[in-house]
Amino acid sequence: MGGQGNSIVADQEPLAAGCSGCLSTPELNFDFTMAFQPIVNLSNGTIFAQEALVRGLNQESAASILGQVTDESRYRFDQACRVKAIQLAAELDIQSILSINFLPNAVYQPELCIRTTIETAQKCNFPLHQILFELTEVEKVRDYAHVRDIIEHYQKLGFKTALDDFGAGYSGLNFLADFQPDFIKLDMALIRNIDHDKGRQAIVKGIIQVCRDLAIEPIAEGIETEAELAVLKQMDIQLCQGYYFAKPSFRSIITDLPLAPH
Repeated sequence: MGGQGNSIVADQEPLAAGCSGCLSTPELNFDFTMAFQPIVNLSNGTIFAQEALVRGLNQESAASILGQVTDESRYRFDQACRVKAIQLAAELDIQSILSINFLPNAVYQPELCIRTTIETAQKCNFPLHQILFELTEVEKVRDYAHVRDIIEHYQKLGFKTALDDFGAGYSGLNFLADFQPDFIKLDMALIRNIDHDKGRQAIVKGIIQVCRDLAIEPIAEGIETEAELAVLKQMDIQLCQGYYFAKPSFRSIITDLPLAPH
């Protein structure tokens, strides 16, 4: 994943500076933690990444936490997610990529809002080049030019970026025409029962070809069966995620994965 940690640090101004969005938002009135789900590299049988997924302190669902996020608290929540993910990743000694979801509407100014992430990683001694940002579409993107700025700024700093839930969110192929993240995650609705659904097979094949033309790596998420995985292997998808391999692990990580039929 690049080995560009030093350049990331060198390009930043002192972390004391902030923007109006940072200073004007209220503190969160709820707490949460993270579970981790692996993304598997089929080509060598290793874990490519651990995705940090929001959970309540008593393992409540992500939906129960996201339901408490308001327009006023969106920024604080997004920043808290990044901090908690990195802190836990360091505690759990995650050696792979750490995938962190972010809300595009919560980023006021990319060059300023990234500073908390960098500062936390430095304090926790977590390598910056091991961080991947997933753009999640829990809410409709308000300003596509702003999203382009975020992605381009993160990539310039050496971070990798991904578009989550591709095929189910508010964006689609037009998004890839305007922005080119390093990865896209094929939504589980496209993967479900793909082994006997010719329509889904045709759509996924088309997306994979577009990704190859644009030098974007596809990740198949939501894999639950051996048959689904077999079809994806035939399509030469290398990065996969889903219950077939492992469910999210609460405040812990899974490193021993079933790569053979089970």
